[in-house]
Amino acid sequence: MTTKQLSLEHLIKPSNKEGKAPLILLLHGYGSDQHDLFSFASELPDEYIVVSAKAPHQLQPYGNAWYAINFDAQQGKFSDIEQAVGSREMIIKFIEELKENYPIDGNQITLLGFSQGTILSFATAFSKPELIKNVIGLSGYIDQNMFDISNLKKDDLKHLSIYNSHGTQDQVIPVEWARKNKDFFEKYELDYTYEEYPVGHGVNPQNFQSLKNWLLKNA
Repeated sequence: MTTKQLSLEHLIKPSNKEGKAPLILLLHGYGSDQHDLFSFASELPDEYIVVSAKAPHQLQPYGNAWYAINFDAQQGKFSDIEQAVGSREMIIKFIEELKENYPIDGNQITLLGFSQGTILSFATAFSKPELIKNVIGLSGYIDQNMFDISNLKKDDLKHLSIYNSHGTQDQVIPVEWARKNKDFFEKYELDYTYEEYPVGHGVNPQNFQSLKNWLLKNA
């Protein structure tokens, strides 16, 4: 399907549903682009409009990022929080543009992120919870520096459902970082599913099937 000129470059798979359809917005990881996660768009339920967005910051020699990472920082990987917050606001604006330009049900929006895309999915959902129904976070974690937690209330999140998975052998984002998400989910009494798989920084077929089953239950 031909994409319209919106603020973020994107690919789109239309829904087979008449009228307004639910949306899955795919947010790729560091060093990738909109083609990466879109490769499995055809495997997602046909009633969804599936949009895969391209992150705004170009890397050399190729790929894109939602925010810069300084891998040489003394404290380990250092995230550019200012850039991350900027990308978070771009995603929120982009969702509003999608609702204006495509037949999307604004009450049925799912963010599906991988790695850095997961971190931004959480930041977006916790910044603008009224905009998001579901978050599918793969191989990522919650970075509380990327959203304002001071005004966040349980009632703001009671409609939100989360699927979160991680590889136990992940050498890019340690599984221990993802395990800390549980404390946040439980503090805010979120409806969540957390699963681990014996893989590295990726998604195996069992993981993908599980997230699809979860999505069908939370449609």
